[in-house]
Amino acid sequence: MTAAESPAARYAASRARQAASRTRLAEFRQVLDFPLDDFQERACEALEEGRGVLVAAPTGAGKTVVGEFAVHLALDGGRKAFYTTPIKALSNQKYGDLVRRYGADSVGLLTGDTTINGEAPVVVMTTEVLRNMLYAGSRTLEGLAFVVMDEVHYLADRFRGPVWEEVIIHLPDDVQLVSLSATVSNAEEFGDWLEMVRGDTTVVVSERRPVPLWQHVLVASANPATGVAHAGGGRALGADLLDLYAGHVDPTDPGVNPPISPDLLAAFRAAPRTSASGPGGRRGPGDRGYRGRGGRRPGTDRALGARRTPARFAVVDALDADGLLPAIYFIFSRAGCEGAVQQCLAAGLRLTSPAEEAEIRRVAEERTETIPAEDLDVLGYWTWTESLARGIAAHHAGMLPVFKETVEELFSRGLVKVVFATETLALGINMPARSVALEKLVKWDGTAHVDVTPGEYTQLTGRAGRRGIDVEGHAVVVDHAGLDPVHLAGLASKRLYPLRSSFRPTYNMAVNLVAQVGRDRAREVLETSFAQFQADRGVVGLAKQAQAHAEALDGYAQAMTCDRGDFAQYAALRRRITAREGDLSRAASRSRRAEVVAAFERLRPGDVVEVPSGRRAGYVVVLDPGEGAGFDGPRPTVLTQDRQVKRLTVADAPGGIRTVAKVRVPKSFNPRVPAQRRDLASTLRNALGALDEAGARPGRTSARSAAADDAELSRLRAQLRVHPCHDCPDRDDHARWAERWARLKKEHDQLVRRVEGRTGSIARVFDRICDVLLTLGYLAPGDAADDPVAPLEDALDAEEPAGGPRDDGDGSGSAGGRAADRAGLRVTRDGQWLRRLYAENDLLLAECLRRGVWEDLDAPALAAVVSTCVYAGRREDHGEPDVPGGPHGKLARALEATTRVWSEVDDLEEAHDIDATGALDEGLVTAVHRWAVGRSLDAVLRGSEIAAGDFVRWCKQVIDVLDQVATAAPTPAVRRTAHQAIEKLRRGVVAYSSV
Repeated sequence: MTAAESPAARYAASRARQAASRTRLAEFRQVLDFPLDDFQERACEALEEGRGVLVAAPTGAGKTVVGEFAVHLALDGGRKAFYTTPIKALSNQKYGDLVRRYGADSVGLLTGDTTINGEAPVVVMTTEVLRNMLYAGSRTLEGLAFVVMDEVHYLADRFRGPVWEEVIIHLPDDVQLVSLSATVSNAEEFGDWLEMVRGDTTVVVSERRPVPLWQHVLVASANPATGVAHAGGGRALGADLLDLYAGHVDPTDPGVNPPISPDLLAAFRAAPRTSASGPGGRRGPGDRGYRGRGGRRPGTDRALGARRTPARFAVVDALDADGLLPAIYFIFSRAGCEGAVQQCLAAGLRLTSPAEEAEIRRVAEERTETIPAEDLDVLGYWTWTESLARGIAAHHAGMLPVFKETVEELFSRGLVKVVFATETLALGINMPARSVALEKLVKWDGTAHVDVTPGEYTQLTGRAGRRGIDVEGHAVVVDHAGLDPVHLAGLASKRLYPLRSSFRPTYNMAVNLVAQVGRDRAREVLETSFAQFQADRGVVGLAKQAQAHAEALDGYAQAMTCDRGDFAQYAALRRRITAREGDLSRAASRSRRAEVVAAFERLRPGDVVEVPSGRRAGYVVVLDPGEGAGFDGPRPTVLTQDRQVKRLTVADAPGGIRTVAKVRVPKSFNPRVPAQRRDLASTLRNALGALDEAGARPGRTSARSAAADDAELSRLRAQLRVHPCHDCPDRDDHARWAERWARLKKEHDQLVRRVEGRTGSIARVFDRICDVLLTLGYLAPGDAADDPVAPLEDALDAEEPAGGPRDDGDGSGSAGGRAADRAGLRVTRDGQWLRRLYAENDLLLAECLRRGVWEDLDAPALAAVVSTCVYAGRREDHGEPDVPGGPHGKLARALEATTRVWSEVDDLEEAHDIDATGALDEGLVTAVHRWAVGRSLDAVLRGSEIAAGDFVRWCKQVIDVLDQVATAAPTPAVRRTAHQAIEKLRRGVVAYSSV
């Protein structure tokens, strides 16, 4: 209160406080044990006022509080709230949080392979589950008031991101959407799109981290006295932790191009180095692992080797000494994470007290008690528990889920002190740390080594600093070959993380939309996607550029105006002449090359050949004609007049070759013997001398230009000469303006095509997908009644087609089958089955089911063949799998038939210019079949390169697809087999659930 405040103002403020105390937000505050930040207040107030919200804030800032308030509002109003996440692990974690607050009776969980209390007023689920509910018209949606989309920036994910946009677009209008995102640089653009498709939406952006983040570099110490002793009896180089920025720079707001710490630069100069030429020395272009951008600048430290990278256990020791544990140490390699744990164990590193060790062992044993004892050895259980007991762990996708979840629990409790992790840990799981270390600023993206982007760096280091525990967080980059502190400062100071849509129509999406709203309305719906929204916004800039081009073209046209005639017409004639001359020149060049290749193909040993021009000009004798050398023609081996043996190529003789004589090449001729080369060269010279004496050496001829005899070119040139502008004294000046006009017109036309290509681009892809579905019979032409479409979960009730799969043309089997659109498209009976297949290879699965390819398979074989539609190995070459039942068994025949179906689908997609369905991968066939017939985990994984965690993860994905097959297969037999396959796969470590 200020001295200038009037009594009326104080009274109004008092009334406002009283009103605020009676709000539902005030009630929510009572259950919290911390005050709300300003951005949380603003977002919650918008929710209570009935608006949707987009909250973009750094990792650890407390965005989820807004989602929890939406849950509070739903329960308080007797309505439902769905809390969606991108991954099952995050769903499990959020389910546990909400159960602890609201009780197990009020909270449910749906993750595809886990269903708990699915009709509860609050349900946590993966985004795919909600998408499937929307398309199925599930009754679970009744009473839904709020949907929280946690980690909504995941919609940029290439593979799973489109699901998020489908949910946002198709949610009922009366549902309030709560979108929680990491800090993105185009939050306002995303908010504008949400406003367009969802109505009134408040955008709340906070870039302030609740815990300040300091930036450091860890450099190998130049002082031998700081070395780290290890269990082997030796000592490794120690490490010094240095600030990245100069002392006067505010690390929370470093600005653009912040100055680098002088201490860090001095440490770089003094750091111990490897040998410049020996192993581990400085790398250069052509060496594996060489980095240009972001690496050492050319021209520096040429006489020195690379700075030595501190050992991983030395890094942990340095972080411990500086009080920076617990830490997450990002290594962009699974093998690197496991190797780091082994190095720490070998060095004798121990970070826990006896009491902590005892608690760790108790938790590990309790969490893994469901794992069969015979599987513990193959899972590496004993090494894993020993490293945990010392406070050290790895975390990556190749680990068994129960192992990862145990690591997460122990780390969150502060018992595990350092986790070596791949970047997958940065996605959503709540594992805050005091510090985050990065081993390198380069990672493998599946196709190439690429630099870490500013957005990725922000996401990775965002976990440093635990709110309510740490005063500050610390981001540490370990010094390594090629690290440039200026480049690192740029990464750390930038906040460029734009959200880009990855939305694309799918076959399943197409049949569901046509069934529900018809083709025309479906196109309109797709036009509202974020992908099209961004494309259309991009068109605005392109359109402005095109407008500028149009204005410049008008100016150029004015400048080339000629008082004697139409100079644009004259310039067009000149361009046509130039184009015709070019065409004739290229045709003549192709013809000459064909003649040269034909002449090469006629060569025989002993031919004396004249090469009139080119780098091999002169005379040679053919030793070996080099037949069948491929696309570039033969590459004969020849001997020159100066006794050199060369390979003659078509490129060496641009003017062609001529055979002028023939000499005898001895059968015993060896080109490696100098004397024999000398004798044959002498024979060559004698043959040429004989030709000269006889006057028989052919003279050079000049080919007549094709342009001289071309009637079209002659006609154009004649028109040019008689044109009124041809004799204009300012012709050359006009021509220069005409050339500028022509160049800009070409750019302008390309720009217009780009604008046209972006406008309606998503709908055009949808049209092509509909064409494929029409071709295959999942959609059919024809008008239909205007009666409403039944929910999908009812549409196929009592569907038992006799005689196997079929395409019922009239779609009379169900209300859904009678659905059609107003433009004459409707969903057939086969299309109704496709509506239940949500997997990435939806059309391939539908075709295999419709054609009966998997009809005669037992449960293990069906699971094995379905794995080919799901699995994508980390390596391309798995070799030929050992197919159970042999090469002529039922499974082998089914695999062969599935491959044929995939090939036909791939050809059809290529013909319709659609991104191809993913290729089949048989790398998991044997392992899945062994597991389904009851073999042990050791027997399943023996001899394969599949990690236990990967195997479990892929098995769960196979189960997910089998679950879809069990509801989408047209025949009861396949549906029963799919159910049996699920039961056979869901056992042992695969059946484990953390909930």
